[in-house]
Amino acid sequence: MRKILSTHPLHPRATAMLAGAGRLEVASALDPRTLTGEARDADIVIVRAPLPPELFAGASSLRAAIRHGAGLDMIPVEAATAASVLVANVPAVNARSVAEHVMFTALALLRRFRVMDRDLRAKGWLAGREHANSTSELAGKTIGIVGLGAVGQAVGHIAAHGFDLNVVATTRSLRPAPERVGFLSIDALVEQSDIIVLCCPLTEETRGLISRERIARMKPNALLINVSRGPVVDDEALIEALQKGRIGGAALDVFSTQPLPPNHPYFGFDNVIVTPHMAGITEESMMRMGVGAANEALLVLAGKLPVNLRNPEVVEHYRRRFPTGG
Repeated sequence: MRKILSTHPLHPRATAMLAGAGRLEVASALDPRTLTGEARDADIVIVRAPLPPELFAGASSLRAAIRHGAGLDMIPVEAATAASVLVANVPAVNARSVAEHVMFTALALLRRFRVMDRDLRAKGWLAGREHANSTSELAGKTIGIVGLGAVGQAVGHIAAHGFDLNVVATTRSLRPAPERVGFLSIDALVEQSDIIVLCCPLTEETRGLISRERIARMKPNALLINVSRGPVVDDEALIEALQKGRIGGAALDVFSTQPLPPNHPYFGFDNVIVTPHMAGITEESMMRMGVGAANEALLVLAGKLPVNLRNPEVVEHYRRRFPTGG
């Protein structure tokens, strides 16, 4: 019976979809040795944790690595391609969840929710209420979106049509701008935005994109929201700017090291919201991601190619490995 290995439990609807297609197993641990060993006889791997490159060398029956979500940084695509393994993902399905998280954290920072809630509980009504004197409205501000994929477009739509924000964006593609979105260079965006939202993928081009120099260009009260990947931001530079009061605050959902160590400096700032890489996780998005990954797995097991194939150059060699298809 075919084996489908998932790094994490799937949504019940996805689990039910796969029940007749093979034996679904959840990895017993996420370290490289365990994943490599448990994938050795797998036909499909569904991915929510980083896969080691060596996994692909020893998995002779592996047909596809399917990302439970959009970002491919958890899959060593070069290693998969070298082993003639299909790589697929489930793009766009958590965009709304991430976009809502962006607006939630922007509002929480502007309304000083962390310190208000803390002082209300510890010091009483008036101490909590005092923070209202230094809060700010969202409407009318400029939000700058770095990366205009599905998440960036969802953020822009909610910002413009739901909160009356001025929306600017920077993106690698030269597609026509969505309604009420203006394009700027990254440096102009950093200088002009009251809220900067990072929605870009992690690539060599975006690694360290929010550098010391760009942080220095930000407005004194600007907010930085990162829902992309941790290495897009220079952590040392951001921490220094926060310590010196050079920017208004930050909301960080992703980090260069995850889990974030409990003694990390980010936890010490009242104007920093830290969340554990959960912006895209809701009941609804987990269902959509799980069902999407299951659909791709079913296609591969039926001898077809996934809809969202991300390494099409592998198809010829893949067909030689599995000449009979299903």
